[in-house]
Amino acid sequence: MIYTVTFNPAVDYVVHTDNFSLGTVNRSEGDEIYFGGKGVNVSFVLRELGVKSKALGFIAGFTGEAIEKSMREHEIETDFVKLEKGFSRINVKIKAGTETELNGQGPEVSQGDIQKLFAKLAKLQDGDTIVLAGSIPNSLPSDIYEKIMERLQNKNIRAVVDATKDLLMNVLKYKPFLVKPNNFELEEMFDVKFEADEDIVKYAGKLKEMGAQNVLVSMAGDGAILLDENGNIHKCGVCKGKVKNSVGAGDSMVAGFLAGCDKGDYEYALKLGTATGGATAFSDGLAKKELVYELIKQL
Repeated sequence: MIYTVTFNPAVDYVVHTDNFSLGTVNRSEGDEIYFGGKGVNVSFVLRELGVKSKALGFIAGFTGEAIEKSMREHEIETDFVKLEKGFSRINVKIKAGTETELNGQGPEVSQGDIQKLFAKLAKLQDGDTIVLAGSIPNSLPSDIYEKIMERLQNKNIRAVVDATKDLLMNVLKYKPFLVKPNNFELEEMFDVKFEADEDIVKYAGKLKEMGAQNVLVSMAGDGAILLDENGNIHKCGVCKGKVKNSVGAGDSMVAGFLAGCDKGDYEYALKLGTATGGATAFSDGLAKKELVYELIKQL
């Protein structure tokens, strides 16, 4: 089973308007609501690709109930810790030529709530996969990723970590199955500037030396590079299409890669991850399988 962990799920309220002016009444030309958060996105896309997962994390209030209801309607298992106070955050995204975002803070998570999450994670078994993705809310300890990995280190569990800076660097000692920085995040980790793909391979290799089994570096319009656990280097270009949405594209790549890993072929996993990320980028919401398998033909 694949378990995704989302510490701060969200309701994304997307508003379309021709013009947006501060200090006046603006009227919407159309709107949509999406349910997200990085781990939640991974679960939605895995379901679209026919792979089961269980979503963990924290939810609260009427927005938390809506997130969980939507996931269950899509036949995704959930086992969230339900917080007693507050509500899961609402992110407002105003699209008026340029995009303006106002992201909510989210509810406060207590030490007792953290212990409830740890109790759920203790149920993971050998052979399971856990996906840890995204930033950490202020109410959680900054080393929460490390605490989770430490608790699971004696089990044969594949850990996927999609995070930046110290959140990623500090868990490498636990030998995660996959880490997925983008090229800019990788530059930031080592305080360098890349001039060529060889530089990316070099520093992705350093993450492997520090413990990561597989390192997937996404490079936006320049494709992606994978250093796999067998010592092979794979590069994949991008799919062609009109970009409509960047939210969730990286999470979709993770989901596609994990779905592709079932075949034991990392080159195929990279292609499926690339096509799945592209399918989200070319859509208003998250990737749909019909577009994913249409795009993978380009690769």
